[in-house]
Amino acid sequence: MTQNTFFSIPAVRPLLSAALIASLAAAACTAELPELQLERPAEPRAGERRDTFDAKLDGGARPATERGAGISSDDSDADADADADASPSAEALPDARRDVAAKLGAPSRFLIGLGNDVTAQEGWDPNRAHAYELGPKLDLHYMYLSGLDWPSWSGPDGVYVSDHARAAKARGVVPMFTLYQAAAWGENNLGAFDDATFMTRYWRNVRIMYTRLGAFGAPSVVHLEPDLWGYFQKRHASPSGVRVKVAALVPECADLPDDVAGFGKCLVRLGRSLAPKALIGLSASSFGASTNGKSDPQKIAAYLSTVGADASDLMIVETLDRDAGCFEAATDPLCRRAGSFYWNDSDFRAHLAWAKTIHEQTGKALLWWQMPLGTPSSKAGGAAGRYRDNRVAWLFAHPEEFAAAGGVGAVFGTGAPNQTTVKSDGNQFKNAVTQYYQQPLAF
Repeated sequence: MTQNTFFSIPAVRPLLSAALIASLAAAACTAELPELQLERPAEPRAGERRDTFDAKLDGGARPATERGAGISSDDSDADADADADASPSAEALPDARRDVAAKLGAPSRFLIGLGNDVTAQEGWDPNRAHAYELGPKLDLHYMYLSGLDWPSWSGPDGVYVSDHARAAKARGVVPMFTLYQAAAWGENNLGAFDDATFMTRYWRNVRIMYTRLGAFGAPSVVHLEPDLWGYFQKRHASPSGVRVKVAALVPECADLPDDVAGFGKCLVRLGRSLAPKALIGLSASSFGASTNGKSDPQKIAAYLSTVGADASDLMIVETLDRDAGCFEAATDPLCRRAGSFYWNDSDFRAHLAWAKTIHEQTGKALLWWQMPLGTPSSKAGGAAGRYRDNRVAWLFAHPEEFAAAGGVGAVFGTGAPNQTTVKSDGNQFKNAVTQYYQQPLAF
């Protein structure tokens, strides 16, 4: 494992003061918080993960090993040993974050974004995203492309992508799209990837997405298939162990194998060809591999590097996809997992150590995605739209630790209905971003 001797974070900003953190929590607790009213579209148009909309399509709950998001795993070790010597040299890593920021046309500092924030209440209007009404201008805005029917959202042939990309660019924000098609026939249903009908539609949609972003002609971020790479790796430690239809369906990838490696490499190759200004990232899921009951980031990074991450631009990582309090309350059917979700300092730093290994082994900058927006509280749980969580407060109090782990930025958002949003958090997120911008963390 390469030793981390390459980061030197300049002392350009102090940590958020204890008084500010207290004020954020107090504002969240005392503000009048409106109840969220979410409508259920026929398809997850706002981009929610498929399993949050239709339980019958969920082939199984997300693995318990992901619940710790890089802290621990309950699964026994059934994977082949990763090659610990395959990591890039330390000399190649210091510029990874700056390079990503430069390619995005963004400031050379830790970036902040928001997403999955256009709902039926806004008439699905891209220009009414909560990110654009926040006040302080954000760097990134993400939306989901979920299921196999998303190209028909808002009009034919993927106009949804163009509409959201233009809305972001008009405000000086980089658009980001999370492609989440893999669960259309059931979460963790990997047999679908060897089905010609499924994969014909799958690849057609990928081509539509990239073609739209190519015509957009400005920087964007494409986040490829959260969770899927972890499911693939858990199914078989070798990418060749799971069949995926590639060569016969994608002429540009006729030379690639019909397996996970060919699939991932083809996704990146098509992006390079059709949308050269798009930055592409695969997800690192902590449940992909384990050693002695704990998530093994070296194995995960080694696997990802063989399935396309080596040719990508960045890695996408997560802490938790929903407010901690939602799982603590356990009244929402979409928040039924066992575990400890409201992290303390040790939990955060264990996660950052895990993420740093992903960064070091792949040589890619990290982008934290879908960080929950809940507000701190000493009382567990909460209620719909106002659950407790401390990830906003902790990140803005410790941005230098996320950057030191290889982070280029973090985007916040909801991974299910009924979570805390920037409309119900008592201005916690708005105030934290405003304070951060006064002395941002430069690379």
